[in-house]
Amino acid sequence: MGSIHETILYVSKKAIINNVSFFRSKLKKSTKIIAVLKAFAYGNGDIKIAEILELLKVDAFWVADFEEGVNLRKSNINTPIIIANPGLKSINQIVEYNLEVVIYNFKLMRKFGELNQKINIHLKFNTGMNRFGFDFLDINEIISCLNLYPSLKVCSVCSHLASSDNKLNDIFSKKQFIKFSKICELLDKKIGNDFDKHILNSNGIIRFPSMQYNAVRIGIGLFGNITSKKTKKATSLISVISQVRIIKKGEFIGYNLEFIAKQNVRIAIVPFGYADGLDRRLGNGTGKLFVDKQMCEILGNISMDSCCINITNTSAEEGDLVEIFGENILVEDIVKLIGTTPYEFLSKINRRIKRIYI
Repeated sequence: MGSIHETILYVSKKAIINNVSFFRSKLKKSTKIIAVLKAFAYGNGDIKIAEILELLKVDAFWVADFEEGVNLRKSNINTPIIIANPGLKSINQIVEYNLEVVIYNFKLMRKFGELNQKINIHLKFNTGMNRFGFDFLDINEIISCLNLYPSLKVCSVCSHLASSDNKLNDIFSKKQFIKFSKICELLDKKIGNDFDKHILNSNGIIRFPSMQYNAVRIGIGLFGNITSKKTKKATSLISVISQVRIIKKGEFIGYNLEFIAKQNVRIAIVPFGYADGLDRRLGNGTGKLFVDKQMCEILGNISMDSCCINITNTSAEEGDLVEIFGENILVEDIVKLIGTTPYEFLSKINRRIKRIYI
């Protein structure tokens, strides 16, 4: 695991393989897996993760925009790639690189239909989240458009659960399932049932396996950052101590002088800051890093490229390893401190951080 880089995000292939196997154990053999790789595969590196998952024979990749899709294609990824938000300006690139598109309004449908080229599309419906998607009452007009543009092939119909991991919202989730079932039943009658249906995400697969239809989407669950204890954490973020110094009682640390030492303190500077993905809200004692088998508080404000930790009660020295998250500090625990989610925290890890796949 040697590297010339100071800060490294280690990604375990074995954990990813385990997690895919775990999800497959929840699914029928015929159920397709769509792996979600948007936002640089949740910060883990989309190309390398796609290569791993292609060997595991997932059925498709789901990305946010055409640039993510083109990047995968240019890296020799041959698995079908679905663009969740194709937009109106990237049509030529989508066709050129043989990408599939999610269609969620009529303007998009007409734009792609008017090309008169065979394009695989995925119809997205709003079942309560009120984000992207057609509504149930749009179905007749959708059928008219499909008749007008026979070059558009409907590969799947999908929707998105708003709160699959929260038991308190299960009544709402069940309402979404009912709406989605009605949509699928009507489309089956109108255009036949030769298309996939998917609404479950990672937590949805665990909690509502009976609603798997014939396809599911797995995103952050690939990396084990979900409620199930049977998945394995795939990533750990490790940095080093760049400098050690003694701060005397009454001296300050960091910007805006928000930390003042009440006694002599031994501190370490770690080259990982908010530009790298360490949320500034973790400063001033809220967050901790793991050094020399101990949890060490972050002191003062987090800087753009570094932070400061209290190593008074350790024997840590310059060059020693520092765990930002991993075996001893879970991402799920970090995000609770600042009221966010693993999705946000992981996706903000700067791409300048070296990824190593072990």
